[in-house]
Order: sequence, then C-alpha cells, then structure tokens
Amino acid sequence: METLILLGSPSDKPVTTKGLQILRDFGVSFDLRVASAHRSPELVKELVHGFENQGGETCICVAGKSAHLAGVVAAHTIRPVIGVPVYTPETAGFDALLSMGQMPKGVPVATMGLGSAGFINACLFTISIIGRKSPGMSQKLLEFREQQVRDVVSADASERESFRP
Repeated sequence: METLILLGSPSDKPVTTKGLQILRDFGVSFDLRVASAHRSPELVKELVHGFENQGGETCICVAGKSAHLAGVVAAHTIRPVIGVPVYTPETAGFDALLSMGQMPKGVPVATMGLGSAGFINACLFTISIIGRKSPGMSQKLLEFREQQVRDVVSADASERESFRP
C-alpha cells in the first residue's frame, strides 16, 4: 500500500469520490479507513505504524470540525502527512483548516483546501511524491497536466465572447 487515507468519520467520505478515482487511474494503491483522533486514538496509532511497516509513502487525513487527525498522525510518523479539511455548517470548515494549517513547528502537515477540490489536490500531491521514484508515474502526471491545458484551451475556444460597442 502506497497511501493510507484516514477519514475522521464516515460523513467525510463524500469528498473523496473523484480523488479516489484519480488514484485508481494512476495505479496508486491505497487503504481508506475511518479512525478518530479523539474517539479511537489507539486505532489511529496502530494504522499509522502498520502503514509505515508496509512501506507506505504518504498519509492523507480527511476531517472536519476540530480536525486533529492529521496532527495526531504526523506525531506518529515521519512520512508526509497531507490534511484535507472538510466543510461543516457550524464553522464553514475554518476550524478544520486552521487545525491542520497551524501545526506547531516540528510536526508538519501539508494542508490542502477544503473538501473535494482539496482531496483531489491531496491525491495529486501524493502522486507527485510517489512519482519521484517512478518515471512512469511522473510521465503520467505530466500528461495529466498537459490534458488540463488542452481542456482550458478548448473551453476558451468554445466560450470565447467579445463585445465592443
């Protein structure tokens, strides 16, 4: 398994759909699990140590509310930890974003934006980390980026509009 994906609760799973497909498309192996930093701290520790023992490369933590999951994971590993904060109606996700982004020095968490877009970026960041050891994956990521350029150019051609009175 190259990537461990931890959800703070099952309600966080909907933000993962498109990003998980990207990981599959790139051939990145992953395990997705639910583990709470507060309600199941021993399970979190066990999963992180198992992930390290299996040679895991990156860990993506998806959580809302106080979102301490990424920080707790980072405290138990020296592998890259990527945090994805999730929107909640109570705080618009800002508490989760700050919990991940404002880690104390010495325990880094790479923090992405909120929700699905943040999870997609976390998956692409994971691919870029893993791709450093895999020329084939690096090439596939380059092709992915080139396709994004073609998509924008195509959208511009079909949506272009001008008006000059």
